[in-house]
Amino acid sequence: MPTAPTWERKTEPDLKSSGLGNLRTFFLWLRRRRLGVAPFLGLVAIYLLAAVLAPPSFSTWANIQTIIRQTTIVGILSVGMTVVIISGGIDLSVGSIIALTTVAVAYFLQSGSSPLLAAGAGLGVGALCGLFNGVLIAFFKVGPFIVTLGSLLLVRGMAKGIANEQKIDAPLSWLNELMSVLSPDHHWLLVPYGVWILLVSAVAIFVLLRFTRFGLYTFATGSNENNARLCGVPIEGMKVATYALSSTFAGLAGLMQFSRLTVGDPTVASGIELDAIAAVVIGGGSLSGGEGSVLGSLVGALIMTTIRSAASHMGLSNWIQEILTGVIIISAVGMDRLRHR
Repeated sequence: MPTAPTWERKTEPDLKSSGLGNLRTFFLWLRRRRLGVAPFLGLVAIYLLAAVLAPPSFSTWANIQTIIRQTTIVGILSVGMTVVIISGGIDLSVGSIIALTTVAVAYFLQSGSSPLLAAGAGLGVGALCGLFNGVLIAFFKVGPFIVTLGSLLLVRGMAKGIANEQKIDAPLSWLNELMSVLSPDHHWLLVPYGVWILLVSAVAIFVLLRFTRFGLYTFATGSNENNARLCGVPIEGMKVATYALSSTFAGLAGLMQFSRLTVGDPTVASGIELDAIAAVVIGGGSLSGGEGSVLGSLVGALIMTTIRSAASHMGLSNWIQEILTGVIIISAVGMDRLRHR
């Protein structure tokens, strides 16, 4: 009787037990370490190059804080996108979910709801969008690209309809302080509250992927879906859960976007989903599934923000910055394909 294939999490080879003579094991271990360190080296190299070419204002602590703050929204998106890409999927609707979240938060605040209720409504809207995508992908067997591309237009249209194709003003609340520059009384925090929310969220997802059954099943699904199914992994449930999680993080990013704009804007965050996908791939994730890390995705997001900040300080036009972003995305996908040849 043939036995069902088994799947287990990859572990680092034990160099002590294999011996120095096993060169193949050593080079496999070295290759993994190199791929893990590459995004950090790339970030350091880009920052040093920008520090030389850009004006001195680029290297100030104030600008570093600005770079970190500007990375928050894409960073939160990339954390959720990491889970989806590891599972072998993709989510193109997160930018529209951000816009819908800002509209929902502003709408609830304008109607007199408490800031906490408005924030919960924004996160709930994001989770519902993810459940919709996950159900279509898991149970109706529609491709993730098609489903999330359709959701991109559907959710964006809903945001414009609710807002009557205009911005929704909202009363001031503590939500507006999440992404604002710290006051002198709170300088001990070093960075705004939103950045700390990003770090806590990233640690939570890292623990979820590294030390729980959910993480094991996520890597299994992305590595080989058929084998994972034979091993007892609930594929349909995992797909629904991963897309719901990704969209909840998009709702959280939308909350940060609302804090930054202080209004509900149905046209905001157009194309930001490409930044999140590029950040994951730059950080070592694979569009084929089964690979990726939260820390690498955050580094990828920092790389993109650093390049844009340097271009802005150098006085480059917006169209040049858009070209640079396109080159980064194409290069990231190209490196992913070369890495798997």
